[in-house]
Amino acid sequence: MTRLSVNINKVATLRNARGGNVPNVLQVAMDCERFGAQGITVHPRPDERHIRYSDVYDLSKAVKTEFNIEGYPNEKFMDLVLEVKPAQVTLVPDPPDVLTSNAGWDVLREADFLNPVLDKFRNAGIRTSIFMETDIEQIEAAAQNINVDRIELYTGPYAEDFSKDPAKAIAPYEKAAARADELGLGINAGHDLDLTNLKYFRENISGLLEVSIGHALISDALYYGLENTIQLYLRELNWSHEEV
Repeated sequence: MTRLSVNINKVATLRNARGGNVPNVLQVAMDCERFGAQGITVHPRPDERHIRYSDVYDLSKAVKTEFNIEGYPNEKFMDLVLEVKPAQVTLVPDPPDVLTSNAGWDVLREADFLNPVLDKFRNAGIRTSIFMETDIEQIEAAAQNINVDRIELYTGPYAEDFSKDPAKAIAPYEKAAARADELGLGINAGHDLDLTNLKYFRENISGLLEVSIGHALISDALYYGLENTIQLYLRELNWSHEEV
């Protein structure tokens, strides 16, 4: 079964726009869990434009499901993760000034940089994942050149092309996931997955362990309410209410 991790960055963005503590990021995370989410994801950036480092510390004490921290592994980020010790850390290659993560790691070029970072996290008992595109050579390098537990497939191109031709949009992801599975890599996915394209992705990607969804889910919650929205996403992942 594919687990749902809710990325709550957008909740923090809304809070920061006005100052104060409304909406309350910690309460929203706890509510997401109460409504059935099987994980909470955050992506603290150096400028703290959405999730703040203080949020991460607060959440680490409150999250009862899987806590996943995403980010670029600079020294400050690594110190945070090693102190908090979440269930999973997901490394993304984006520099501090980008709007959102929009590319995967070049493992062939960055293996020497990634390996010592990954080793530190793994030695601390933290499951490791890296953000990747569907290039088979890169996925093979992730399995053979670095010591990582999972990959998170960047699904932006899939979401962009889905409405035009679902079969064509999913094809590279099917091949990438099959090869990753053959090589013993766990498979996560995230970026622009929503109620329109999630079910098709889940049905066609065998071995999909987890999806991380933030922007679309929080936006849908404005219309459907947070509890109902999480249930809608869980249904797309084939979870019944009784199983959650």
